[in-house]
Amino acid sequence: MSANADILLGSEPVATLATEPAMAPVEILRQPNAWNPSDFGREQIRGLVRRVFFGSPEREVKHVVFSAAEQGIDLANICDQVGRALALETQAHISIVGRESGVREIAGPPVVYAGATAIKSRSLQIGINLWRVPELGLSAPSKELGTGLYWLSCLAALRSEFEFAVIEGPIAGASSEAALLGQLADGIILVLGARTTRKATARKIKEQLECGQSRILGTVLSGRSFPIPERIYRLL
Repeated sequence: MSANADILLGSEPVATLATEPAMAPVEILRQPNAWNPSDFGREQIRGLVRRVFFGSPEREVKHVVFSAAEQGIDLANICDQVGRALALETQAHISIVGRESGVREIAGPPVVYAGATAIKSRSLQIGINLWRVPELGLSAPSKELGTGLYWLSCLAALRSEFEFAVIEGPIAGASSEAALLGQLADGIILVLGARTTRKATARKIKEQLECGQSRILGTVLSGRSFPIPERIYRLL
């Protein structure tokens, strides 16, 4: 808007010999709220939850493994956001299964999945229907970590107490356990670094998961940026 226009809009009605009444003051409309990348991210997570857990009537999807393509991806934060978004969509009991030792320290003694001890009693409840479960694989009574029998026992224990599980799995690009978990669970979601993961790497991991008969439910881009052109910044 020009300077002259500002003056006219802020001035008193100009005296005139015309018989028509003076025009009512013009109200300047405010610009809508600026685009918020955090709100956009939450909407993306919400859409992911609805598509993955509630979008397939042909096959039930309730226990899902999230696996990063490489080191440096904040997988724990993504799993936390997915679990919290899922808790808003259902009243069923949900577990977020982490891989950080800090979760185990908060929640109490390690969970022995193969034993009779209830998982919920050793987990940290962070919502009405949401629990943070100590990491998989640290409390096994034997050294058979990574075997199909062990992971079957872990997942069976989770299913007995939680209708849904968001599992932070091993790094897909560095461990064959990701493919094994993806096969035994209801599916796996591969998390890629938007600015770090190369296409060739993602393609190779996808082939490895498919060879392991994992059900790939989709991919997530982590660390995505949304540059805004300068001309749009002027309008915000």
